[in-house]
This record gives sequence, structure tokens and C-alpha cells, in this order.
Amino acid sequence: MTDTIRQSTDVSAAPALPRYIPLKVHSAYSLLEGALPIGKLAKLAAAAGYPAIALTDTNNMFGVLEFSEKLAGAGLQPIAGISLAVDFGDRITHEPSLPQAGPRGGAAFDPRADGLLTLLAMNEDGYASLMKLASAAFLKAGETEPPHVKFEHVVAFAKGVICLTGGPDGPIDRPLRDGQLQIAAQRLEALSRLFGDRLYVEVQRHGTLAERDVEPQLLDLAYTQELPLVATNEVYFAKPDDYEAHDALLCIAEGSYVVEDNRRRVTREHYFKSAEEMAKLFADLPEALENTIEIAIRCAYRPKGRKPILPRFVAGDDSVSEIEQFRLEAAEMKRQAEEGLAARLKANPLAPGCSVEDYEKRLAYEVDVITRMKFPGYFLIV
Repeated sequence: MTDTIRQSTDVSAAPALPRYIPLKVHSAYSLLEGALPIGKLAKLAAAAGYPAIALTDTNNMFGVLEFSEKLAGAGLQPIAGISLAVDFGDRITHEPSLPQAGPRGGAAFDPRADGLLTLLAMNEDGYASLMKLASAAFLKAGETEPPHVKFEHVVAFAKGVICLTGGPDGPIDRPLRDGQLQIAAQRLEALSRLFGDRLYVEVQRHGTLAERDVEPQLLDLAYTQELPLVATNEVYFAKPDDYEAHDALLCIAEGSYVVEDNRRRVTREHYFKSAEEMAKLFADLPEALENTIEIAIRCAYRPKGRKPILPRFVAGDDSVSEIEQFRLEAAEMKRQAEEGLAARLKANPLAPGCSVEDYEKRLAYEVDVITRMKFPGYFLIV
């Protein structure tokens, strides 16, 4: 797959090369927020002629393996990523830009966090980093808090990761929108120190007033700190006609009504755009388009499935060999099963026409099947 994307970036060999690669796509795994099943996303990408796309679901990586398999099956390069809510711990109190209501893991933005960073896996280390961050978003957040991580978690798990600043809902745009230029600059400097040449300033153009107001300051910050730009289009649905259905989905997420004004909304422009549409939209920032291809090349890694890793049940000394451990597990399962059967037969009458020997014979068969499948440890635990 690495060769595929590298060959595709040779303009002489592939004159029809897309000038843009989608790096900010939400699937239906962005719970109550994205409206694109993984299978449909793969078909859209193939039909659009994209050699690669990234999956960046909000605060989770539930769909990454399915995405990887479906994209690879379509001959495309999957890029594993996440849109992760991050608390920098430096925010001056201000009105949140998005509604505070919403289910844990759903569409609502965490009011305690400062924005969503777009993180992409460059390699296996990066994929492991993203998995740890995704877990921390749920495990380290308070019991009643939406998923998010503190900036120190990002510092701890930045290896092998490319960072985009997140666009309008990111930790740079948000303080700019609130007139906090110094905080935006400090955060960008902190990200630059952490990620180095793996940091890109994310620019989005969905036609919103917030984007237009912030973009001049955002570009100034990027140029002042000599950071590269990257163009993204935040994808939630397939085509503009899906806007109303998606808007209803956001209402379901927040328990609000379509006619209400004070609720989260996106625009009709949050659809799966073609490379030609993006090239026209960012004609004045060609480097931001070119950097999407650069990032895709740098993220030429595909997460692969693996056989289930079954839990181990320590039935004795955990220093024994794997073969001996399995024998002990099988013996322990057999013992517990036989004791359980004896207790049930003592407490309950036999079924009509059945003898104790019938029950024992059936149990022996079941235990043998479980043992041959090497599941004794699993059954002992569950």
C-alpha cells in the first residue's frame, strides 16, 4: 500500500493525481454525529478517485479496523486517526462554542476541554499511541464527564503521530474566536515543541462566519511560527442533500428540536467533497492542498486485524510453561464443571427419561470440545 500511494504521487506517472486527500472524515462511529457507514465511505472514496483517506472519528477509534479492511479491500490506503478533545489547562473562562449537552461519547463537545486535535498514525508506534489516547479519553475523564484527555496525556503518547490543529473546533481557533490571541499562540508553540515537523495548522472553509473571522489570524500565527498549513473539509455525510437528515441526527444527540436556535449545527458544506471542489476552494493556498498528499505519504501504515488474544486464567504457579498452564486450566475447568453438575443434580430433579450418566456423558463431551478449542481459560474467567 505504501508503494501505491508513493507511485500515485509521481505526477509524470499519474497525471490524474488528485490534488487533495481527505484527512478529516467522520463515520457513523462518531456516535450520533457522523452519518457515513464505513462501507459507504469506502465506495465514496473509490468513486472519487482518492488513493487514500483518513478516518478521524470523535474521541474514539471504534471503526478503525473495519475502515482499514474495507479501504484496503477497495485498493485504497486507510489512514488511522482520531479527533480528540484535549484540555490544555490554560483556558480563561469563556462561553463554549458548542452546546454542552450530549451523551458520553456522542456529538457534544466537552466544555472542560479546549478543542479537538486531529491526530493521525504514521506507523505502528503512532497507532499504539492513538489507541492509548483513545482509551485515556474514557478512562481518565471523570465518571460524569464526556471523554477527553489532558494535554500531558498527548505529551506522553505523541510518538509516531502527526497532529493537525483541529480547525474551527480546535484549541487554536477557539481562543482566536474569543479574542485570546496569546493563549492561541502559546498553545501552538507547545504543540510545535512537542510534534516538531509533524504539526500542521489546519484550515477549513465551510463558509461559516467563525471560519472567516479567524482565518487571517490563524494564517498569521502559522507564518509567524513557520508552520505548514493543511486544508481539510470536515466530513459528516455523503452529499448536500443529506444535510437535513444529519441535522436531525444532531438534534437526537442533544435532545433538542430542529426549530431551536441555540443548538449545534453544521452546514451543507460538511459533505464528502471531490478533489476538484477542494482545489477550487483552496486555490489561493495550494501548499495547504499539497500537504494533504505529503501527510498521506507520511502515514503509509495500515492497521491489521489479528487473532483474538484470549485471557489467561492462572490455575497455579504463573511461572510454569504455556503447555503446563493450559493443562492446569483444562483440569480446573473440568473440576469446576463436574462440581457444578453435582450441585445442580442434587438441587434439581432429573429430566424425564434421563439418568445421571446421561448428564455426565454430555458434560464430558462439552468439556472436551472446549478443551480442544483451547478455551478453558476463557470459560474460567467469564
